[in-house]
Amino acid sequence: MPKTSEREIAVDQLTDAEAANELAVLAADIAEHDAHYHGNDAPVISDAAYDALRRRNAAIEARFPSLVRADTPSNRVGAAPSGNFGKVTHAVPMLSLGNAFNDQDVTDFIDRLRRFLGLDDNEPVAVSAEPKIDGLSISLRYEEGVLVQAATRGDGAEGEDVTRNVRMLGGIPNKLGTQSPPAVFEVRGEIYMGRADFAALNARLEAQDAKVFANPRNAAAGSLRQKDPAITASRPLKFFGYAWGEASEVPSDTQSGVVQTFADWGIPVNPLMSTHESVDTLLAAYRDIEQSRPTLDYDIDGVVYKVDRLDWQERLGFRSRAPRWAIAHKFPAEKATTILNDIEIQVGRTGALTPVAKLEPVTVGGVVVSNATLHNEDEISRKDIRIGDTVVIQRAGDVIPQIVEVITEKRPKSSKPYKFPDICPACGSHAVRDTDEKTGKQDVVRRCTGGLVCPAQAVQRLKHFVSRDAFDIEGLGAKQVAAFYEEGRIARPADIFTLEARDARSIKRLKDAEGWGATSVKNLFASIDARRTIELHRLIYGLGIRHVGVTTARLLAKTYSTWPVFREAVTAGYDRESDAWRDLVDIDGIGETAAAALVEFFAEVHNTSAIDDLVGELTVADYDAPEAADTPVSGKTVVFTGTLEKLSRSEAKAQAERLGAKVSGSVSKKTDYVIAGPGAGSKLKKAEELGLNVLTEDEWIAMVG
Repeated sequence: MPKTSEREIAVDQLTDAEAANELAVLAADIAEHDAHYHGNDAPVISDAAYDALRRRNAAIEARFPSLVRADTPSNRVGAAPSGNFGKVTHAVPMLSLGNAFNDQDVTDFIDRLRRFLGLDDNEPVAVSAEPKIDGLSISLRYEEGVLVQAATRGDGAEGEDVTRNVRMLGGIPNKLGTQSPPAVFEVRGEIYMGRADFAALNARLEAQDAKVFANPRNAAAGSLRQKDPAITASRPLKFFGYAWGEASEVPSDTQSGVVQTFADWGIPVNPLMSTHESVDTLLAAYRDIEQSRPTLDYDIDGVVYKVDRLDWQERLGFRSRAPRWAIAHKFPAEKATTILNDIEIQVGRTGALTPVAKLEPVTVGGVVVSNATLHNEDEISRKDIRIGDTVVIQRAGDVIPQIVEVITEKRPKSSKPYKFPDICPACGSHAVRDTDEKTGKQDVVRRCTGGLVCPAQAVQRLKHFVSRDAFDIEGLGAKQVAAFYEEGRIARPADIFTLEARDARSIKRLKDAEGWGATSVKNLFASIDARRTIELHRLIYGLGIRHVGVTTARLLAKTYSTWPVFREAVTAGYDRESDAWRDLVDIDGIGETAAAALVEFFAEVHNTSAIDDLVGELTVADYDAPEAADTPVSGKTVVFTGTLEKLSRSEAKAQAERLGAKVSGSVSKKTDYVIAGPGAGSKLKKAEELGLNVLTEDEWIAMVG
């Protein structure tokens, strides 16, 4: 696996501007790959390459905490449900796991546990170890012991209802094998397909001239998410249970004890799970599982470690996308050698020129791969990657690999360094790299200057507008958007909602176009009309503003509640001396980079004109805030400052959020409570000036119980 520093510049050598630029690129790249993997069951990057992106992102965020973006991948899990099935809101979110890539990462994980819990070095910490199954995460809801619902993970908060299909699987009991089941218990685990079954399935599909699956994980996901349950029933899917969600009662006080209860209930569990009290034995278990990997009939890509005591799990709590009490120790990536036949330049919706390596197809770990991202021109230059080179690639279970290195001794004599184009291949406009005025450093991304005249950007902006997390218009996907743009039917988002009226006046009616008919056109117009009423966060995200991802859009909707209030706030915020600007920047999770992008976007006349036309066709629904927890601090904004003596800062913050409070990093007139410990400085002074409620740590603990 390449070192993190092989991407761009070593993290400890990045300037603020370089770090901000790269975090923006990483956020966009990771969001795209999440959608491919979780939403479409069709990954376009290897596990190793994906993990490298997340590690790079985390390393930069750790060194530049003030530059952490509101749409940081660190706060996101999976991708939104596809829309092919009914949606299920998880009572307890289905989160992801942090990763360890070497022995030191595991040691650091155990050390973090001890520090958080305040344990002595000699106090044992029991940790379970189990294979990390490469399948599809699922949640099985049992009520009074009877299976009533099955849902995919989706984006962690909302998944797809696949109950009918899951009932077809012989390995999942429709009734728990116990005389005294809990009133409610959600068993969580992984649906997978064995290697032998996968090979047999692909052989049958190939014999039928049908499309084969790239790997067992894709086969499992594709087989489960069939509209016809009979097809799912015909596929050899299996299940391992290893966790739980909502539970009216938990049958043990340890992780291993609950999993043993699963087995007693008739839930399949992995026989390789074990429990250990030292790092050495944990790592020994990892190596044993790694060595047994070739002999297993199912794909695994690592080993998962979990704190065994459930009371410690509860104290440790969660970060935004992962529990503190668990981590996945990943296996090294597989590698292969092939030829780089060409470098193709793709233009994104923001005008970014992204190079893609076109490879001589090669099989790596049983999957044929032919493409790899090259990130940007600096990556190509740093590795001196040339067309015709023999390159080493790596993957860890999916489709598109990462180029690790060039084998220069095999380079053709006629080879020349690759010259990155300075002309946009889509519209012929100049493509330039912005320069930071303060540092003189160039942006890592080269962008087309064609703006609205560039067809690549126009189409991509429209595709983003109709994407799943934005307007999600059924029947109007990326392919239809591109076709309508080429035919001149739509050019801006508002055109989508005037399409029916314009089509009625047109000589070239849509119903007469190839692939369409009266019924399909009627259904399309009905789908468009159904989205004339749109949630506030979807509208904000759909505008395609730089640095404003799904998480940021939800934060903005939650903060401002209505479109008029939001619009007025971001318009007034253009004045950096205004209260509106200060309020925007003070939103916990919204940094100055995203705030600046917002106010500058709404300051552009051509943007506001297009927005006015769009909103004139819509009814924007107000944000519907979930019911707050019934505690003394639910719905309150709190700030911790100074030294806390009875709770760690992270534990106090986690406690406040569990009780329904919002934890902010800055004091303002909207702050409800400031909890001040010894050494509190400017925040305490400002709180006193504003006349806010200031509590000691003991007073806080007494108030929240």
